[in-house]
Amino acid sequence: MPLTFFTPGPAQLYPTFEKHLQTFVRDQLGSISHRSQQYRDLHKFTVDQLRILLNVPETHAILFLGSASEAWERILFSCVELESFHLVNGSFSQKFYDYSNALNKYAHKLEKPMGEGFAASEIVVPEYAELICTTHNETSSGVQMPVSEIHKLKQKNPDKFIAVDMVSSAPYPELDYSIVDTAFFSVQKAFGLPAGLGVWIVSERCLRKAESIRNQYSIGAHNDLPTMWKNALNNETPATPNLMGIYLLGKIAEDFNAIGVNNIRKGTEQKAALLYKFLEKTAGFSAFVKEKAIRSQTVIVAETEMPAGDIIKNMKEKGMVIGSGYGKFKATQLRIANFPATSMEETEKLIHELGKL
Repeated sequence: MPLTFFTPGPAQLYPTFEKHLQTFVRDQLGSISHRSQQYRDLHKFTVDQLRILLNVPETHAILFLGSASEAWERILFSCVELESFHLVNGSFSQKFYDYSNALNKYAHKLEKPMGEGFAASEIVVPEYAELICTTHNETSSGVQMPVSEIHKLKQKNPDKFIAVDMVSSAPYPELDYSIVDTAFFSVQKAFGLPAGLGVWIVSERCLRKAESIRNQYSIGAHNDLPTMWKNALNNETPATPNLMGIYLLGKIAEDFNAIGVNNIRKGTEQKAALLYKFLEKTAGFSAFVKEKAIRSQTVIVAETEMPAGDIIKNMKEKGMVIGSGYGKFKATQLRIANFPATSMEETEKLIHELGKL
């Protein structure tokens, strides 16, 4: 029985994935040189499609990494000489903070319990912090920081860099890159691809900072920003890239552009509304995030009276895989991914089956 994955990543593969993979194999693209014109054309195609999809200006490079987790390190090396500041309200925003400490930076944080969010008006950034680290969508808790609040936070602190983790929400957030210095995501969530590729969107301002820091401190020996930027100008990468991942991402981004990103966002919101309505009206279920304005549209977190493991087992027997709660919430919560790869019909089927429990 084929399964439909409502897991928060790796997640359901996008419906056109298999077709694009077959083309990749048929055309023997896995064997081409990453220094060939054929590769440069492929690389440029993917970057161009992402620029259209995410409205990324030419002032920002689109770079490819091994994962989004690598972006944490690259951003901290590139934008922080001494001090960073982190908004922490879940496990992944905490890990960004942990990376800063591991790199011997002085990391500040404003922390809230899982399930709560941040408003720009309440945030006081430490005077000497160079970088503000935000998480648009906290995958562990299902809290989404409104894009308007991210923009306001940067506008309140124009001299500081701001980074946006949109790992489990891109392309849903409509970020303004005249305001946002850097953002990043990975492909195994909303883009419906296998894991193994991270995408880093980064500004010229970050590049200049990295070049300045490099005169005094190490910014890493592998995939440092100035080297990556120089290669990207020629539609290349410093080392042999995940060519298959880059090709497939370009094709999925092209598919998304054919649908239109605004239509994808609208569809995401419609499916999320159905899921939250079910949680509010069904005995034995409730939304973990109580404040509606900060509920994630892409990772819906439900509290359950029945053991989460029993629900997950029951749903899998019906052909649907949903995620468990994160960490200490594993036994009492569900995490339901709401990515473009799962249709309205599949979402309605999931709701129907959950309602029969």
